[in-house]
Amino acid sequence: MSNTTTQALQYRRMAIAGLLIVTAVMLTGCAGNPYPGTKPVFKPKDAAPRISAQTEAQLARLPDPQVKSEPRSKRGNGPVYTVLGKSYRVMDDARGYRQRGLASWYGTKFHGRLTSSGEPYDIYKLTAAHKHLPIPTYVRVTNLRNGRSTIVRVNDRGPFHDKRIIDLSYAAAVKLGFQNQGTTEVMMEVVQPQPAVRQYLVQAASFTEFARADRSQKDLEQRTGLPGVILKTPDGYYRVQLGPVNAGAEVEAVRAKLLAANYGPPKLIPTTCLAAREDSVDRC
Repeated sequence: MSNTTTQALQYRRMAIAGLLIVTAVMLTGCAGNPYPGTKPVFKPKDAAPRISAQTEAQLARLPDPQVKSEPRSKRGNGPVYTVLGKSYRVMDDARGYRQRGLASWYGTKFHGRLTSSGEPYDIYKLTAAHKHLPIPTYVRVTNLRNGRSTIVRVNDRGPFHDKRIIDLSYAAAVKLGFQNQGTTEVMMEVVQPQPAVRQYLVQAASFTEFARADRSQKDLEQRTGLPGVILKTPDGYYRVQLGPVNAGAEVEAVRAKLLAANYGPPKLIPTTCLAAREDSVDRC
């Protein structure tokens, strides 16, 4: 074989090897997610975690997250973003929003990856992804096939599938009872934090003798149905306090019972005060 033929064969082999490398790189890029912070439409190799029946039962009993007022996250809130050539608008105000449709869930493939909010995805927390709701938003999701419901915190974007309205964490899917299925029909409703209810301790009586305070505490607990405590102040008084009691009708009902029993008008002490401490009873 001549040197010319040998060199030609070597060049050909090098060209083929280069082509294979380029093709492999292209295929790897297609399999990855070209939009950081969002999930691809298709979820190859996504799966449920391998957990015991006991752990699954614990997930099914997870308490709802506390609905609280939070500022919008710096990431993932648009106002307009584009995924796979399609644009989505983030709502300015989601109050009163309701939606019915299919819910899906995402699992181990995304566990630990950053969500659109920048928080890591945790399959064992009650979270969700939505295309349009502000991040974060709290929604109540009800499985219309079995009546189960849970509150989840939206901290991600998706699902980018025309027929699905919300993508739930694995824990939420367990709580809703469809972890063994791909999707289920749900009703989702945005929930708002409830205003904090102001509470009071009701100081009903004050005595110089502990025995009298003790008898009064027992009498007041029986009359009102509220737990009572006796606090000794630095000046030697024993003060009987009841509660806590919610502001409004509950306070007025207790006040009326005390007046009817000739205890006189009570002193209302906000629970935000340090009234339970002996050295600060008179500061509120």
